[in-house]
Amino acid sequence: MTYVTKIYMPPKEKFKKYIDGIYESGWLTNNGPLVQELEKKLEEYLGVKNLLCISSGTDALQFAYRLLQQDGKEVITTPFSFVSTTSAIVAERLTPIFADIDRETYNIDPSNIEELITDNTIAIAPCHVFGNACDIDRIDRIAKKHNLKVIYDASHAFDVKYKGKHILNYGDISIISFHATKMFHTIEGAAIVIKDDELYEKAKIVRNYGIDAPDSVAMLGINAKINEVEAAMGLCMLDEEERISKERRASFYFYKRELKDYVQLQKRNPDATQSYSYFPIVFRDENEMKRVREELLKENIAARQYFKPSLDTLPFVKSKVMKNSRDIASRILVIPMHSNVEPIVSKIIIKTLEEIREKEECLV
Repeated sequence: MTYVTKIYMPPKEKFKKYIDGIYESGWLTNNGPLVQELEKKLEEYLGVKNLLCISSGTDALQFAYRLLQQDGKEVITTPFSFVSTTSAIVAERLTPIFADIDRETYNIDPSNIEELITDNTIAIAPCHVFGNACDIDRIDRIAKKHNLKVIYDASHAFDVKYKGKHILNYGDISIISFHATKMFHTIEGAAIVIKDDELYEKAKIVRNYGIDAPDSVAMLGINAKINEVEAAMGLCMLDEEERISKERRASFYFYKRELKDYVQLQKRNPDATQSYSYFPIVFRDENEMKRVREELLKENIAARQYFKPSLDTLPFVKSKVMKNSRDIASRILVIPMHSNVEPIVSKIIIKTLEEIREKEECLV
C-alpha cells in the first residue's frame, strides 16, 4: 500500500556512527551533547534563535500555552488543522474559540478574528496549513492592537520562508513538528522557537521538570525532552534535506501541471516560499472526492482527507458551525508525493473526474 507520507531513512552507516558514539558516552537523555548540537545546527540552518527541541509537536503546543500561565482564558484558533492544534489548548485548561478559514488558502481568515476578541482572549493560534504561510502581517497587526500573543503551529513548514526569513521567526512563539512522517524528522519530536529571551530561559527550566540547579526546583515543570537517539536521527536528516526537497519539488510541480484544470489547488501566500510537504486537492463536491479515493484504493494508493473532522465538531469543544472548514474538509484529499506514483495517481484522478463530469453533462 502506498500512503500519503513515507518515512525517510538516512544512510544506515551515518546513523550507526552516531549510535556508536552514544554507546561510548553512555549518555542517552537529559540534554545530551547530540541534542545540544542539533539545536545549535537547527538555529543556524533555519536562521532562528532560542530554539528548544521538544518531545512531540503536541507537547510543544501544550508547552507554549503552559509558559503563558493563563488558565481559564480563551485562544482564537483555526478549525482546519490536525486535532492537536485544538487538544493542546483544551489540555492546558484554555478554551479554543474558532475563527473560520479562507476557502482558498485553507488558513484562518484574519477577517474573522477581531470580532471574537474578548477580555478573556490571551492569544491567537493560527496554523500554516500544509506549509502555506498565514497572512502574518494582518494577524500581527490585530495581535498588537489588542495586546495578544501569537502562537503559530508551523508543523508543516520546515521548508518555508516568509519575506526572506524562515517562518519560525514570526509570532511570539512558533512550534514545528519533527514527527517521522515529516520532511525533516527526529523519529518523534518537535521544536519550539521563542522570541522573548526571558521566556526562553524560563522554557529551558520548565522543559526539565522545573529544575534550575542540581538541588533546586524553581517552578512547576514537565519532562518534554528529546533523547540522544532522536537527536542523532535529526543530525543525519539535516544532511539530507536538500535532496529530499528537490525530489518532492519535482513531484509537486508534476501534480500542479497535470491537475490544475481538474481540481482546486491551495492558493499560496505570494510573500512566502512554496512548501513541498503535502499536495492537497479539493474537488467540486464530496461525491467526486469519494469516487476518486475509491479508484485510488483499487491501485493500493491511500489518499487521506486531511483535515477531517473539522475541529469545531470535536466532542470536547463547544463551537459555532465553521461552514468553510467543514466544506473544505468534506471535499479534500491529500495525495502521495513519493515512490514515483505521481503519474498513476494523476491519471486515475483525471480519468475518474472526466467520467463523472461527462455523465453529468449527458444528464443536463
